[in-house]
Amino acid sequence: MTTQSHLLKNSQTEISLPLLQQLDSQDPLAAKRDAFVLPENTVYLDGNSLGAMPKLAAERAQQVLTQQWSQDLIKSWNRHHWIDLPVTVGEKISHLVGAASGQLICCDSTSVNLFKVLSSAMLMQPGRKQVLSQAGNFPTDLYMVQGLASLLGEQRCQLKLVDESENDELLEQSLSEEVAVLLLTQVDFRSGRLLNMQRLTELAHAKGILVIWDLAHSAGALAIELDACNVDFAVGCGYKYLNGGPGAPAFVYVAARHQSAVSQPLSGWMGHSSPFSFDKNYQKAPGISQFLTGTPAILSMSVLDAALDVFADVDMAQLRQKSLQLSSYFHQLLLQHPGLNELTLLTPVEPAERGSQLAYQHPNAYALCQALIEHGVVADFRAPDILRLGFAPLYLRFTDIWQAVTTLAKLVETGEYLKPQYAVKNKVT
Repeated sequence: MTTQSHLLKNSQTEISLPLLQQLDSQDPLAAKRDAFVLPENTVYLDGNSLGAMPKLAAERAQQVLTQQWSQDLIKSWNRHHWIDLPVTVGEKISHLVGAASGQLICCDSTSVNLFKVLSSAMLMQPGRKQVLSQAGNFPTDLYMVQGLASLLGEQRCQLKLVDESENDELLEQSLSEEVAVLLLTQVDFRSGRLLNMQRLTELAHAKGILVIWDLAHSAGALAIELDACNVDFAVGCGYKYLNGGPGAPAFVYVAARHQSAVSQPLSGWMGHSSPFSFDKNYQKAPGISQFLTGTPAILSMSVLDAALDVFADVDMAQLRQKSLQLSSYFHQLLLQHPGLNELTLLTPVEPAERGSQLAYQHPNAYALCQALIEHGVVADFRAPDILRLGFAPLYLRFTDIWQAVTTLAKLVETGEYLKPQYAVKNKVT
């Protein structure tokens, strides 16, 4: 649990609307908002769950439907380079996560890609069976380990969980020669806590442990240095901060030093060294292409390809700075409303320890979230009692923060959020 009053260490000044308006006028990323389609009278604070739609993505979707698929049909695999999209998109993402060329490819879902790299890593660690992770890691990451263990047996694959601690002491103490793989998510999906990728990777390597990083809540929101941190494997999705649309293809990173040694089990035809030779025997493709499996999902991958062009001229350090400013001002504004003191901040106060979201505990977090959405502020809820607010710097304004907190305060102070309709659970929360 964090001390809320110290989020802005050097700020004793009350946050005002004119101050936020001034920040918007000076924002070097302000023009990026025009690159997105955003609903009127809505503050979108859920880009950490589903990114807003770039105009380029909509244009590309129409192009693929009205020209490439409908008119050029199967010729589009060559004419419009459909066959190259996994590599093309992967290279664009590489620039955002600090990966040199030839180490990242776009394909499948995060869960499927995690199964690939987890299996590969375990095969590279004979004599070791433990996969170490945090108990609060995103469930699909843990499920993939459990699924692999059911195939291999507990004697060859065993999930070991440690509880989260604010300084990673328990995690670090659990690193041993018995651990084969350390599986971590860089930004915790509930609390928004940011782990120290470089330190934890170094400590794991000192014990001979391979490391897999899940970048689902960090790619596109902060500067990541996979190569500089000597990361072994990484996976991530395309539909959150990368704005690729619901269910957008995911990506997988495999360090060049491992690519000749790995053997991933989902050996589909697109991962073959010569897919169109239709050889009856599998021969893996060289390099990162061996992590392809089936035919690429061209419609969704084309949309993601176009969406990534929004980042072409973005300085990730600059984007990170704005992200931290947005979250800091949001919380400072929240503290200026005494009626919001039932909201308990879960996100770390140190800038170096938080991603691009804030998470608050509240006994009626779900109802509060639904009331916010009804009143034009889109946030989301995570069980059992967490209100999450994501800050996507490309399209979020500083004045949006004022509107969001003002709305939140009014809902709490009037008790509006306690109306029965806001307690009705939807399938998707």
